[in-house]
Amino acid sequence: MPAKKRVHNKSTGRDYSYDKDYAARPEQKKRRAQRNKARRAALRSGTVKKGDGKDIDHGAPSKSGSLAKRKTRVMSSSKNRAKNGHSKGERGTRRRK
Repeated sequence: MPAKKRVHNKSTGRDYSYDKDYAARPEQKKRRAQRNKARRAALRSGTVKKGDGKDIDHGAPSKSGSLAKRKTRVMSSSKNRAKNGHSKGERGTRRRK
């Protein structure tokens, strides 16, 4: 059996094989399907449009880990993705003190 092909970025040297395997896990597929379902519901209701640069924010994480029947809100993609502690344009994460 041939060795598993490693997916990496030549310019940064980052190995993406872990990310690829992580995204293929059954629990991550279910969570991605829930996120996509929430996005489709927002598209149907007219709160977001394709290509508008908005994300669907699920608020605080639930204890059960499920996104089903959760309140969502529309937020700009830059604000939603910066909620992990870094500002726009900054790479990586930073812990808040």
